[in-house]
Amino acid sequence: MTAAVLASHTSKQLSLQPLHKVPLPAGRPRVWYESHNRRLKAMRLAIALLDTGVYRPEQAPDRTIRTVAALIGVHPPSETTCRMVRALIYDGR
Repeated sequence: MTAAVLASHTSKQLSLQPLHKVPLPAGRPRVWYESHNRRLKAMRLAIALLDTGVYRPEQAPDRTIRTVAALIGVHPPSETTCRMVRALIYDGR
């Protein structure tokens, strides 16, 4: 059954479009928006690091994270954001 499902999906033309962005809620304190954007940036960087083969926090010093940020077109992250990135790729062993 899996082969049939895969065959039917590959034969159809899929149109991938970016998601529609929804504005952030108004009226929150500025600190909330800053932390929200910091979390989004840390998540983008963690995903990019995982794509490049960095799977453990020890493999991701600030220098490596900032290099990946430059590669994906993100402003250089602060030390706090780098810590968040390492926390996101922490494997819990």
